Amino acid sequence: MNQSILIKNSTIVNEGKSFVADVLLSDGLIQQIGKIDSAPNQKVIDGTGKHLFPGIIDGQVHFRDPGLTHKGDLYTESKAAVAGGVTSFIDMPNTVPNVLTVERLEEKYEIASKKSLANYAFFLGVNGDNIDDVIKTDTSQFIGVSDDGLYFTKKGNLLADNPETMEKLFANCKSIIAIHSEKEEIVEANETAFREKYGDNVPVKFHPIIRSTQACYEATKRAINLAKKHNARLHILHLTTEAETPLFQNDVPLQEKRITTEVSVHHLWFSDKDYERLGVLIKWNPAIKTEQDKQGLLKAVLDDRIDIITTDHAPHALEEKQRPYFQSMSGAPMVQHSLNCMLEFYKQGLISLEKIVEKMCHNPAILYRMKGRGFIREGYFADLTLVDLNSQWTVTKDNILYKCAWSPLEGTSFQTKVKQTFVNGNLVYDNGAFFEHEKGKAIAFDKLNEQNPVAK
Repeated sequence: MNQSILIKNSTIVNEGKSFVADVLLSDGLIQQIGKIDSAPNQKVIDGTGKHLFPGIIDGQVHFRDPGLTHKGDLYTESKAAVAGGVTSFIDMPNTVPNVLTVERLEEKYEIASKKSLANYAFFLGVNGDNIDDVIKTDTSQFIGVSDDGLYFTKKGNLLADNPETMEKLFANCKSIIAIHSEKEEIVEANETAFREKYGDNVPVKFHPIIRSTQACYEATKRAINLAKKHNARLHILHLTTEAETPLFQNDVPLQEKRITTEVSVHHLWFSDKDYERLGVLIKWNPAIKTEQDKQGLLKAVLDDRIDIITTDHAPHALEEKQRPYFQSMSGAPMVQHSLNCMLEFYKQGLISLEKIVEKMCHNPAILYRMKGRGFIREGYFADLTLVDLNSQWTVTKDNILYKCAWSPLEGTSFQTKVKQTFVNGNLVYDNGAFFEHEKGKAIAFDKLNEQNPVAK
């Protein structure tokens, strides 16, 4: 049984408001919010001068378990996550073997139950090879299906490149369909042109030109049109261009949206100006693009065309990154530092604390229909993070917790620090110390048609 914990006098940031109150946690849940007197045998934490957020929910990570555990695994990366205030995550299907069957999906849940310090859910992978099997199953049992990362296995796995496969899925799927939205044919034509000029040593600064705005925009527009035709529930992963943002609406509540999107924090943090300094360390697919795109994405976060903020956390061994352009792996680790990045934007006056909480806590829970998570409410799971907004520190090799042991943010100084993280009422992270006796839980969620009964 969880120890009863009383957090006193913190500034709670929740549902568009900030206010000072006490929060009582016991039996894994938030029991009371208000003015609360301490009782014997309670652990009391003084939150005076600190801010209490709902635990961050990261809707897109690649924790590499099973099969790629030299890069990261469900223990190491969830440990980095809770140190960054992340209490729940959804992991992508491009582990080895790819998660293309219900049996593989169940295996990942079993691994996580033994290793993950944070709460977890997993996408089922879908591509041209298993589409018929997927649509024969009750897809409403999945938190979502996705093709993300499967294009690394073989060409032709991107749904955005296969309108017939995509249409079949959209017509038959009863869960969220989360896709990587780039037109591979455009990317491949650009790769050929640059390879002819530079051979294998294409300067990485051309990455956003090879994986271009056009490749993203055309794929996203086509996917949205097909989803609307079938009234499918489509989620576009890791948006990277300002050009795509008008394709999404902000005139209805998130609960009513059939087409949603996200931005990953690195596309808000970096721009093409950073390739010269960081090179292949910031090679992601889709690519980090221009300063104008970066600003346009933040604007779309603020005006609610972009619904959630994720990390697309994708660790690689450093030697897998530090290769010539075509051999360098795409992706980088971010989950330990995503909240700090967003709080830095708050410090710069670019976004409010309430909007950060909306996009990183409330909205992921709403979008993925999570039961009892994402809010500081009585009766909800006690997933919380206590943050000091005036505590400076610098990212160094010594404090990076990723298994891959590097970060594109090394040398970056932040003005805010996660002090404590609570997962299901357990104090899992406390000022650099970890308490690992309790593991995270599988995230329960409503079936799509139960919560979002939009008539066809």
